[in-house]
Amino acid sequence: MNNAVNNPVWSGTWVAERLGLELTGDDELTDLLGLALRRNPKRAHLLVSNVLGKHVPQSPSVVYGYGFALGRRVRDLLGAEEAGAAVVLGYAETATGLGHSVADGVGLAPYIHSTRRPVAGVAAAGGFEESHSHATSHLLLPEDPALLAGDGPLVLVDDEFSTGNTVLNTVRDLHERYPRRRYVVVALVDMRSSADAGRLEEFAREIGARVDLVTAASGTVRLPEGVLEKGQELVARYEAESAAGGGSSSAAPSWPVAQFPAPLKGKGVDDVAGDEAGGAAAGGVSSVVPLWPGGQLPAPLKGKGVDVEAGGESTHLGARGTARSTPTGPHPEDSRNHPIPTRIQLRWPRGLPDGGRHGFTPQHRTRLEGALPAMAARLAEALPPAARSVLVLGFEELMYAPLRLARELEQVVGAEVRYSTTTRSPVLAVDDPGYAIRSRIVFPAHDDPADGPGPRYAYNVAGAGFDAVVAVVDSAADTPELHAPDGLLAQLAAHTPHVALAVVPSYVPERPAMLPEPLRGPAFSSYAPEEVGWLLQDLSDVTLEAPTEEREEAIQSGGAHYAESLPVEYQPSEQYQELFHAALRESTARLALAVGAVTEIVLAERSPRPVLVSLARAGTPIGVLMRRWAQFRHGLELPHYAVSIVRGRGIDANALRWLAAHHDPSDVVFVDGWTGKGAITRELADAIREFELSDGITGFDPEIAVLADPGSCVRTYGTREDFLIPSACLNSTVSGLISRTVLRADLVGSHEFHGAKFYRELAGADVSVAFLDAVAARFPDVADAADAQAKELLAGDREPTWEGWAAVERISEEYGIHDVNLVKPGVGETTRVLLRRVPWKILARAGAGADLDHVRLLAGQRGVPVEEVDELPYTCVGLIHPRFTRGATGADGRAVSV
Repeated sequence: MNNAVNNPVWSGTWVAERLGLELTGDDELTDLLGLALRRNPKRAHLLVSNVLGKHVPQSPSVVYGYGFALGRRVRDLLGAEEAGAAVVLGYAETATGLGHSVADGVGLAPYIHSTRRPVAGVAAAGGFEESHSHATSHLLLPEDPALLAGDGPLVLVDDEFSTGNTVLNTVRDLHERYPRRRYVVVALVDMRSSADAGRLEEFAREIGARVDLVTAASGTVRLPEGVLEKGQELVARYEAESAAGGGSSSAAPSWPVAQFPAPLKGKGVDDVAGDEAGGAAAGGVSSVVPLWPGGQLPAPLKGKGVDVEAGGESTHLGARGTARSTPTGPHPEDSRNHPIPTRIQLRWPRGLPDGGRHGFTPQHRTRLEGALPAMAARLAEALPPAARSVLVLGFEELMYAPLRLARELEQVVGAEVRYSTTTRSPVLAVDDPGYAIRSRIVFPAHDDPADGPGPRYAYNVAGAGFDAVVAVVDSAADTPELHAPDGLLAQLAAHTPHVALAVVPSYVPERPAMLPEPLRGPAFSSYAPEEVGWLLQDLSDVTLEAPTEEREEAIQSGGAHYAESLPVEYQPSEQYQELFHAALRESTARLALAVGAVTEIVLAERSPRPVLVSLARAGTPIGVLMRRWAQFRHGLELPHYAVSIVRGRGIDANALRWLAAHHDPSDVVFVDGWTGKGAITRELADAIREFELSDGITGFDPEIAVLADPGSCVRTYGTREDFLIPSACLNSTVSGLISRTVLRADLVGSHEFHGAKFYRELAGADVSVAFLDAVAARFPDVADAADAQAKELLAGDREPTWEGWAAVERISEEYGIHDVNLVKPGVGETTRVLLRRVPWKILARAGAGADLDHVRLLAGQRGVPVEEVDELPYTCVGLIHPRFTRGATGADGRAVSV
């Protein structure tokens, strides 16, 4: 019996002649595809890929090389920037390994594949139907839902692009959830009919996105009238004849392993090929591998990022191994009395996903590639010394891990290595050189599938003459059914003298731990427990404080984020404390009026029973005061929480999840003390938008309610005056003895709240409750005025003008700072600069009075100049020392005293 090289009979001839099918298109189509028949009510014929590694055992370097080369073409199409933002999605079960390989070729793209295996505790982020498949439902189960939420290109990978229905169903489902501007469809072959060819472009126009198509070859299958019925009749007749003759579906015909293109070593794809050196010099055997019919390698490998030399009758193989024609006929040792298969301990890296079912990142790929040589060595040690032909057999959706193991094994053994996988797809086997599926092994499912038990298949394995088969399954499939007398391992043992089993741990995403209840005083903070619940974790026992100058240098150099450490708590002098109390006496009525006005606006516009959520920590005293006002004026007991928000890193998503689980998000009102230039306003809006995309939880309104809005950044405020709010004068001692919040990877896990410290040792200096009581005591005096002010504001134009942001940009340029983050406008922000950062100078509005007494005192203590400025839109502005190092000079070239 001739193989595909020695006999140029196309492996689709048998089907084409009997059904009248015609494969038309690119010349290389018949090299890439064969034909078979299957029992399917929607499409009788099956396109069988010779380079996919599913039904036809193939060199793993060829399988990986095709996918990788397609990925390189996608990267070239998108360009470096867009490719860096892309996500690759492959289709189960057939294209999971192909999609993985494409993602590797794209470069830094994360990868996910659809799955037909539900996983307990993992919510579906989408799903779609594959209309022509025998098993239609696909699930998307990313561990991180944000994987699909970006706006970069989505690259969809399938083995064939036939009608386009699968892609349209996928894009339609995902585009409704996560709209994006660009999609790229990748397939080994584009087999759409002329009627289907325009549907993709029409759909792209409908959704307003660009859709590109990248394939290795294209063509169509011309189907005569009645082909489905004729194909079904053929399948029924051959199955009946087999049953009547006592034939076994796992019978082993006498046929050799088909020879396909040589591995792509040293042929222009660095990440595919490996080391071209080796061969005999490295202890292996240089080999001559037969080419495809006519002595030519498939055209899709040429000019597509894979430069494979070919000429005459052969090409040299760079791998350390031997390619040969396998002797025909079953092995003399074949019987069902083989010993228990060898179990290979792979030592798969702990925590590394077994594939893309829940997402596979470039970092995962790096870990895998680092571990592959040692794992392949363990496979090699388990093979019989005389083995000349080895099959690595993957398992249904588990295609990529076995493929990479097989490709690595191919580099280190002298045997010819082939790769294929088992499948759910039922296909008729016919032992004819013009038919793509020459034999099949049938065995029961062994992974407890959600849709119930049923038969599974391995094609072109029986009778192929393999000296050894290494079955690679995940641990969910390492069940008694796998080891049963009629199971896969026993069936394999009937056709090869040596069977080995390698088990890859099934990756199950870590289930988020139940988030704890909020921290409350007096165990955490000096506030009464009903005043506020802190959605934070207690880091009081961790040393986080660093000297101000060290923090500033690290922050500005990019070596650390400001939220990764804490400033040393400022201990006010007796003179400064006197200023605080004087400011409090002078401002209580004004504060009470603003608290009343903003609370009344919230009750009128946002919710009759709002859930107050303060942005810790400056917002917390204001949130407590608003809660007290609602209780005083309306008899309401409003829930109040404090959460962390970090500039550049967003709001604590776990806190949002807790709030959504306990309250209606539409009732949540975020509260802060004041606005400066509006950076946190923008930060919150961006964070809520990202949270909606990642978690699918909607309803949170990012509009912040503030006591004072001098920057004109929000619509909900008590006043837009820039005046002294006494709670800005101090740090923890006016905020319940709580530090500012901390977000550091080694302290805050992915399923934990951000952290903060409770400074119990400062209780003697605490004025937190005294501040609240002093302001609340004035509520009766300002009640009518607050009602009137709220009505006036509700009736007026409160649209933000963002004049504060514009002023900050102007000051940043005028003073040569060129960084708006170093310009802190308003009394509150200026005070923070003097207490926590390295100040450069203070700009004060000409004629500003007592509101700046504490600022002038702090500036004098730190040796910072106060410069009066006409027409300043704020009472004052604090400038942080630009480009600070501890030996630096200011932007004006003068040394700065700190």
